[in-house]
Amino acid sequence: MISGDDFYKVMCSMVPLYFAMLVAYASVKWWKIFTPEQCSGINRFVAVFAVPILSFHFISQNNPYQMDTKFILADTLSKILVLLFLSMSSSTSSRRGGGGGGGGLDWLITLFSVSTLPNTLVMGIPLLKSMYGEFTQSLMVQIVVLQCIIWYTLLLVLFEYRAATLLIRDQFPGSTAAAITKFEIDGDVISLDGRDPLTAESQLDGNGRIRVRIRRSTSSAPDSAALSLSSSSFAITPRASNLSGAEIYSVGTPPPMRPHEFNHAIANASADLFFGYRAAAGSPCGPPSGYASSDAYSLQPTPRASNFNELDTTTVTTTANTPTWIRSPVGSGKVFGHHHHHHQHYNNNNKPGFSVVNLKMAWESPGICQQGGDDGGGERQGCKDVGPVLGEKDLSFRNNSKFTGTEDADSKPVEEANQEMPRALVMVRLILIMVGRKLSRNPNTYSSILGLLWSLISFKWGVGMPNLVKYSIKIISDAGLGMAMFSLGLFMALQPSIIACGTKMATIGMAIRFLSGPILMSAASVAVGLRGIKLHAAIVQAALPQGIVPFVFAREYGLHPDILSTGVIFGMLVSLPVTLLYYILLGL
Repeated sequence: MISGDDFYKVMCSMVPLYFAMLVAYASVKWWKIFTPEQCSGINRFVAVFAVPILSFHFISQNNPYQMDTKFILADTLSKILVLLFLSMSSSTSSRRGGGGGGGGLDWLITLFSVSTLPNTLVMGIPLLKSMYGEFTQSLMVQIVVLQCIIWYTLLLVLFEYRAATLLIRDQFPGSTAAAITKFEIDGDVISLDGRDPLTAESQLDGNGRIRVRIRRSTSSAPDSAALSLSSSSFAITPRASNLSGAEIYSVGTPPPMRPHEFNHAIANASADLFFGYRAAAGSPCGPPSGYASSDAYSLQPTPRASNFNELDTTTVTTTANTPTWIRSPVGSGKVFGHHHHHHQHYNNNNKPGFSVVNLKMAWESPGICQQGGDDGGGERQGCKDVGPVLGEKDLSFRNNSKFTGTEDADSKPVEEANQEMPRALVMVRLILIMVGRKLSRNPNTYSSILGLLWSLISFKWGVGMPNLVKYSIKIISDAGLGMAMFSLGLFMALQPSIIACGTKMATIGMAIRFLSGPILMSAASVAVGLRGIKLHAAIVQAALPQGIVPFVFAREYGLHPDILSTGVIFGMLVSLPVTLLYYILLGL
């Protein structure tokens, strides 16, 4: 039975955290003390220093040689059960729909994040410690280690796989993707999440194999062979525009065309092709969240116009070098073709076709931008990451999986059903490279690994941390919990709505978070033989509010961020009474 003193102890540990969140909310919403730019600086400090050092502090003090096997097994089993159930549901819905299964993967990622990844570090450790005693801190730290090293990495793999499949499906429809043998990624491409404008250049060799190079659209110029045309045939010197990060071939917007029309156009065009696209003026653009990410935001130079449109009116003196403009399959960019010879052949259906030697193509992603002007029709401004604290009009959740004008609604199911993918080894290499680069820029990765390594050394040989280092870490980690809650309060204050995904979806999300999660955790715990107070702690831990990192990933990759945002904000408000209710019921 829970006594009044027990209840008061829990409130003494939780009320200070909510007080920090309330002060931050009032500072922005009512008192107007902080601007969004100032909030961005606070969030950057929390993401890069406070939370990673807090994580290192807890992990380094936990004895890895005394980890609770049953507790970890129960947590792992519950997550595996969720993944298996969602995978089967995704496969079933894909077969019934006859599509490519992209929607099933989307919901698998979102529902897995909502149901199994709570805010254990910030909320779980102080709450469970006050409810069930000091030993629960070690249990929660073990969960944090697994989350940071295994489950967040798995979540990142799923996000990058989804981004890669969208890229391939949109740019290499049908059986074309099966011919891809290698992806070459420039060193400054950190992720395929769409935050930065990307350019993919593909080269087809004489054997029908495709090599794809992915780079940032402003990181390096296109092949010199493609640009030599401008120096030999045109009287003007092209001036690059920084309005959208686009190059020569991405200026201008011809009408959209279907993929089969584009294939016919390629056959009748030429060898060296470059095509690209940029986001339409009315498309929702907003800076992605910088919370729990080490990507430093930056201010771009003053936008200037490009003179590449002058290419449309420039006269070419030689007919052999006459450029041919054809429509882009993405519907919002130009395709530039330079005539060379092509060879006629016959395909499997004995129909005449064309083979082009050393075909080179390039496409550009829209990236993330801010629109100038209130009407959205002004010049596109330089990108700026202002973290999760956005302006009131800036909460425009995007979904980069749909590119405007790419395809008709009628043809999409057929194309997805016939979509082929590159060989498994090619996809695995691409995803591992992207995930590795993403993790390498996340300070939580280093703090978790370093904390685990130090704990292995410290508890194995009894090595103590020098006081000079210990107290330097402690002074920041002591402020970590309060600063993390303060940052959440700033984030809540700058959102136009606490329930961004709608009442119905919010209700479903809360039910999954606070009902399905604890039920699955209790079933897994009983199955592995967990009993007593540890069973109670496992159930309450599963009822904690939504974790921050899954929301950050959802925001960066444009996958249901409204649902995860509601889970973070609204979940923080209802989690205290819900966890207290579980605490009281389990104590009866």
